[in-house]
Amino acid sequence: MTVSDTLAGLGITLPDVVPPVAAYIPAKAHGDLVFTSGQLPMVQGSLPATGKVGEADGLVSAADAKTYARQSALNALAAAAAVVGGVDRLTGVLKITGFVASVPEFTGQPGVINGASEVLGEIFGDEGRHARSAVGVPVLPLDSPVEVEVVFTFV
Repeated sequence: MTVSDTLAGLGITLPDVVPPVAAYIPAKAHGDLVFTSGQLPMVQGSLPATGKVGEADGLVSAADAKTYARQSALNALAAAAAVVGGVDRLTGVLKITGFVASVPEFTGQPGVINGASEVLGEIFGDEGRHARSAVGVPVLPLDSPVEVEVVFTFV
């Protein structure tokens, strides 16, 4: 079964590659690896939410942030696929680094970044098992609540 088949079976449509918001490229291949730049949870050119993640009123909820981490991972997948000539050339995930813009008392960053880990695990199965960091930060570009970068393998 190809990655395209798996995506179709999961009902996932790969998004368009998000254009860079600064002086970088969305992804770069080297050897049999593809490194993505940090991907925000852009949907059709806009962030679905801005602000810090936390549990108080006026903050982005952890559940919503987890959904945004999932979108960020799909944006990373699209960027990697574009660099290597298609999603079916991608064979797995080596590493995810996730950043969560959160208030100081929030400690649920790993649960938020599970949104990225889980979707890539669904797509790649055992080859989607990866090393990972989930880091809390005070602010991210464009006031995004999350940012995800991924290292993929490809053939």
